[in-house]
Amino acid sequence: MTLSALTAISPLEGRYQEKMHDLRPTFSEYGLMRFRLIVEIRWLQTLASHAHLLELPPLSTKANALLENIIDHFSEQDAARIKHIESVINHDVKAVEYFIKERIEGNTELAAVSEFIHFGCTSEDINNLAYALTLLTARKQHILPALDELLDILKRLAHEYADKPMLSRTHGQPATPTTVGKEMANMVARLHRQQEQIITAQMLGKLNGASGNYNAMVIAYPDMDWQQLSRNFVCELGLIWNPYTTQIEPHDYIAEFFSILIRINTMLIDFNRDMWGYISLGYFQQKSVAHEVGSSTMPHKINPIDFENAEGNLGIANALLEHMVTKLPISRWQRDLSDSTVLRNMGVAISHAILAYQSTCRGLSKLSLNEETVAADLDNHWEVLGEAVQTVMRRYGIEQPYEKLKTFTRGQKITEELLHQFITKLALEDKVKQELLKLTPGSYIGYAADLAKRI
Repeated sequence: MTLSALTAISPLEGRYQEKMHDLRPTFSEYGLMRFRLIVEIRWLQTLASHAHLLELPPLSTKANALLENIIDHFSEQDAARIKHIESVINHDVKAVEYFIKERIEGNTELAAVSEFIHFGCTSEDINNLAYALTLLTARKQHILPALDELLDILKRLAHEYADKPMLSRTHGQPATPTTVGKEMANMVARLHRQQEQIITAQMLGKLNGASGNYNAMVIAYPDMDWQQLSRNFVCELGLIWNPYTTQIEPHDYIAEFFSILIRINTMLIDFNRDMWGYISLGYFQQKSVAHEVGSSTMPHKINPIDFENAEGNLGIANALLEHMVTKLPISRWQRDLSDSTVLRNMGVAISHAILAYQSTCRGLSKLSLNEETVAADLDNHWEVLGEAVQTVMRRYGIEQPYEKLKTFTRGQKITEELLHQFITKLALEDKVKQELLKLTPGSYIGYAADLAKRI
């Protein structure tokens, strides 16, 4: 079978392949090769700019332009060439080095210093920086924009529905009312806090040789300050320098970054399940899409498929991310290869998460509030005002207010009429009684509307 969307094993490149278009340049093997290429070329340029390396004079404008052209015009054909080289030598990082040497063969200046490509490096010097650049790009181009879109929609709904009262359900039971907008605002606040941590999460990198001690660099040029050069190089890539590593950067920062994503995804599983429940209660109506089928046998159905799709993809993402969080910081002695396959699946995990963020946005965009249903549910549960009445009774010194309301309301159907009869008999001033009699489940919302409008 030839590879296509229909024969792909992964749904990412099968069912969802059209949605992967923008993610491929970052998360594909092509993307990893390109980031490796960038690191190799930038390292050569950095070495050439250092006065102590007499055997590697400063590169001319023409030579630098050629190197920049290799980066800027890196193509799928170039990636295929690297893959072919790898098939011969059976080493993916070395294949990038050999590819660069091929591309500079026609330039006498660069060909003469070609052995300074990958100088002093182990493969992990290139790999750790390439993966850090992958995450740096993913955060900027994919994760944060997807979260921004979701937060914008949630904020709009928080403001739009700020004043729309809604029955709460604690433990699944009717409880003190809130507003629809306040529920949206709660999720905005939670997500925003995690987004701030995503923004400030550090991306680390190292370039210090086969066991983290610069051994090969020091033996070749003992008078150079390789640690300072390494620090400058890593920082110029936009990363934080890690001075203490074995052969590999220990991946602790990746575990930290993915832990934030896991929390975001867990919050959204919670939110998607709640939205599913509110649709089931009839609080929200879903827009009908022409020609769309909800059920193969029940023509009336409009299923909450976007929220269900999001929940499923969030679960897959978290399963992968949780494995990475617990596995990646572990390496036998100075290095083992068990992290390699895991790291290659970073894009799979993040792609499933981004699919879920998009599905959540799509689901929210199809909703309209069924105000009559929400209001009717409130009006059917006057017992939730028991909290208000017993709290006012406490203020004015009536004995056992909680116990009296418990006896009156618990396990019984409380109507407006019954509640008003109870209030009328209380030993309270008429002014206080009138305030309580004006209270309805729909008006008993505290600061909910203000909180929603402020988000």
